[in-house]
Amino acid sequence: MTGHTTAQFDNELEDIRTRILKMGGQVEEMIKAALVGFATGDTAQLKGVLEMEHKVNASEVEIDEVCNNVIAKRQPAASDLRFLVASMKMIRDLERCGDEAEKMARMAIRFYEAGPSMAPRIDFSAMSTHVTSMMHRALDAFAREDASVVDSVVREDKIVDDHFRNTIRLLISYVLEDSRTISRSIDMLFFAKAMERIGDHSKNMAEHVVYMVKGRDVRHQS
Repeated sequence: MTGHTTAQFDNELEDIRTRILKMGGQVEEMIKAALVGFATGDTAQLKGVLEMEHKVNASEVEIDEVCNNVIAKRQPAASDLRFLVASMKMIRDLERCGDEAEKMARMAIRFYEAGPSMAPRIDFSAMSTHVTSMMHRALDAFAREDASVVDSVVREDKIVDDHFRNTIRLLISYVLEDSRTISRSIDMLFFAKAMERIGDHSKNMAEHVVYMVKGRDVRHQS
């Protein structure tokens, strides 16, 4: 970022960056816990995700307030203003990722408490690997102000979308073969959809980094 009139302004901006990365770490932890809990049936771990969601919500409110206070007090321009605007967009997407991780945990708890009998066999490992990779690289790009990551994140989002469509097809085939799988199939569909949405929000975050660094809005572009 460009130089500022005071060192305090630099510190304020870095404090915001640190807060966002900490919030991002919390969301990553939620996603991984939801995935592991679903794979292992560890309902205690899944319930921990629900508790973490409140912390993520609180982080969004706190960071948003800090950003607004800095804008009002410093009246930034150019790259500094873009950083603050992108930061507020980042925390919005992070909070929504936290919401989706909570949905994953709730679906997994429901899945195991109802008993996984008659459950379709769906392997989410590939899809989850891509989703967690997208999230991590978007946060890393924000930390390093690296706009080059957006292309690879967008490509990976298309892969996640393909996995989601394949999951839908598999679940439909299970339901057609045995109607007793309907209830468990619906739980797994919502679980997969939550992952797909996390991929979408991770792509958004990568696009926010492009705006922050280059001042270009690349949303909805091929």
